[in-house]
Parts: sequence; structure tokens; C-alpha cells
Amino acid sequence: MLKKSLLLSSLVLSSSLYLNATTISNDECAKKGDNFIFAGNECIEYKKFKGEDEKSLNIIVHGTWKDGTDTLARYAPFAEDISMRTDITTIAVALPGYSKSSTNNFTSLSHEGVENLAAKKEYVEFLGELVKALKKKYEAGKITYIGHSAGCMMGATLTGLKPMLIDNLVCAGGVYDIKKEKPNLKDAISIVDVLDKVDKQTKFVLIYGTADDISKPQTTIDFYNLAKAKGLDVKLVEAKDAPHIDLDMTPESIDAITELLVEE
Repeated sequence: MLKKSLLLSSLVLSSSLYLNATTISNDECAKKGDNFIFAGNECIEYKKFKGEDEKSLNIIVHGTWKDGTDTLARYAPFAEDISMRTDITTIAVALPGYSKSSTNNFTSLSHEGVENLAAKKEYVEFLGELVKALKKKYEAGKITYIGHSAGCMMGATLTGLKPMLIDNLVCAGGVYDIKKEKPNLKDAISIVDVLDKVDKQTKFVLIYGTADDISKPQTTIDFYNLAKAKGLDVKLVEAKDAPHIDLDMTPESIDAITELLVEE
């Protein structure tokens, strides 16, 4: 518990170092080093951990954190762990407004005055451009997307918006029908809006925590039943007593990720 408290404190304190992210051009991004990539008109910082299997790529996408938070401080160790367990090159990305990523087009997911950015089509399309750019850069034939919370919701939507871009989706603590959760969001998009376009070969692992009071267990169970009825390849994983935070890093989640990738 102390370790987690110290980590969260570190993330909050470090956020002040990154609040001044500004417009960054493609050329400027290229000069920042190999751990930056220009995609969708954003310069995105990421951490990569090389695995023996370089034909596949795991991409870890975080959810909503305080504006400017250094999310890579939390997700880089997780990416390294997944890479070591699966022998697959694994990348943790920092979305716009986090760590040293730019804010050319988009703010952070929790920027003041901005609501439900992860449910906007243009943001999900940007995320698709980022996944595509990483796939091209590392010449990966297969993409496994691991998302938590808002990162999970966007990844799920992406499987229908850009079919066949993602081969495996591991989704922890997500929302799958944003309009059901927030009926006033008429222009919002989530996977239920594009479910019929999802490629049937895409594999889904849906993870819920029994103590999650943000993405309640029934949210994931209901979508699992819907996806199953649609003929999708979907697996449901329960993380007993797990709350929303760190749900993607629970032993149940890590085991599910490892089993999915070892099977292949």
C-alpha cells in the first residue's frame, strides 16, 4: 500500500514538469530521439522494451490521469514486465498532454473544459494513426493492444472503426456503450456503434474487477454477452477484489495477457 501511495504521489508531483507541452513539428519530433514518434500530427513519447519476437508488437495505452502526468513513470515498468513474460517487443505510449508528448491537436484526457475526449471519433482516429505508425516503424505483423479505462474504451472502438489494425485486444475496466452511460453524448462513439464492423478474427480479453466502482463489473459482463452473441472471439476475466486503478496490472490481468500471447 505504501509503495502504491508513493508511486501515485510521484505521478502527481511530476505532472507539473510536463504541463507546458507545446506544439511540436515533425522535424522537431524526429530530433527528440528514438523514443518519440510523430503520428496523427502529434509527437508521442513512448518506452520500448525489445523482445525476441520482433514480428509482433504489444502496445499499452493508459487511461485518464491528471493533466500533464508522467504516465510513463507508471507504465514503463509494466511494459518491461510484459515484454519479459511474453518475449514480444512491448511499448507503453504517453497520449497527448502526458509525459513529454505534444498537444498539437489534442489536450490530455482530463484537461479543464474538455469532457469525454476518449469518446470522440477524431481522437480515436488519431489513436489509430499512432498504432499504425508504430506497427510500420517496427515492421510488426501482429498487434496486441492492452488498454485500461479510457485506453480500453478507445482500443475497443478502434477494432470496429479500423478493422484488422488490432489483432488482439486486452481491455481492462472499460466502457463499451458510452451513450448508455451518458445519454446526453449524442456525437460520442464507442464499440457498440461499430460492433458489426469488427473483424471476427480479432481476439478480445475483457477484464473486470469485482471492486471496481468506476467501470462496474456488469458493464463488462453485459458487453461480453453481446460480443459473444455477435460471434466474436471473446474471453471474460474476473479480478477478484480489484478496484479500478491498476486493474490492468493485477495478477489475473497479467496471466490473461501471457496466456493469450503464449497460445499464439
